[in-house]
Amino acid sequence: MWGAAAVTYKFVCPLARQDTLEARIITSAVFFAVGSGLVLHVRSTLLRELRQLREVAGAAQNALLRPLPPRVDGLAVAAGRLSASRGASVGGDLYEVAATEHGVRVVMGDVRGHGLTALATAAAVLGSFRDAAHEEAELSHVLRKLERALDRHLRERSRAEHPAYGGVVPDSPPAEEFVTVLLMEIGPDGGMTALNCGHPWPHRLSGRAEPVSAREPLPPLGSFPLPAELPLTQLGPLLPGEALVLHTDGMEDARDAAGRFFPLQAALTEAVRVTPVAPRVVIHSVYDRLRRHTGRLPSDDAALLVLRNDRRRVPPQQGETVRRENTMT
Repeated sequence: MWGAAAVTYKFVCPLARQDTLEARIITSAVFFAVGSGLVLHVRSTLLRELRQLREVAGAAQNALLRPLPPRVDGLAVAAGRLSASRGASVGGDLYEVAATEHGVRVVMGDVRGHGLTALATAAAVLGSFRDAAHEEAELSHVLRKLERALDRHLRERSRAEHPAYGGVVPDSPPAEEFVTVLLMEIGPDGGMTALNCGHPWPHRLSGRAEPVSAREPLPPLGSFPLPAELPLTQLGPLLPGEALVLHTDGMEDARDAAGRFFPLQAALTEAVRVTPVAPRVVIHSVYDRLRRHTGRLPSDDAALLVLRNDRRRVPPQQGETVRRENTMT
């Protein structure tokens, strides 16, 4: 349309063929207006396409790391994520919470690397967890399914990246690829058990923040095969009103301009000074302090997951009284 307007003016308007100063000024103004209109039209089209691409990317990212419900089987839940890749809301960090007949099962993981290149690996692990968490009665069996899914994904990627093998899967997936995984189960009584493969231990929030364990974790998935025996780590009960914070190492490894690490435990303790503990408030407080500490986009993805026990125990005496009254009735 803009080109047609310029051509029509040039060959139809008599003023465009005159050689006077006034005619030249008018012709220049016309072509300037046409050029400006063309630039604005192209800019508007590109912005519209960019918005559409962002909507599609946002839908795809939310399908992978979907928003968690605010409450899962009596636990208040809140999660936050910060991607190191500009323009992406998810990267190599992964988490999920599932209410199953075996208890509330939680996974928190961190794929080696960050940004869009780690999305496929995170999708393979999360997809496997969403099935295995409901199907497997033992937490150790869930972890072994995650290992098999990761191994299968890495082998398929190796085959795609090395066509010289002629379609034959290489002997082993890339040795540098691995995923740290923290797998947890929270029972109806609040009892917590965990299997940890190279991931940071969570913090318990009860007046202050304290790590739930100092036990040496297993190697990350993908680096070495899981051992034959997978002993569960007992983390004690999560009492009513207490909260549990799971995080990726991008939180603790974030540095300021002077090279100082982010004091995650101090930030969590500061966030729970006001009681009761509100998971969403903890998320906002920690991320605000993280941004002030780094002053820029972090060098690694950083995810945070907070679960607060909102279940209420019935005192034995009260329960016995209720049962006696029902029996008499």
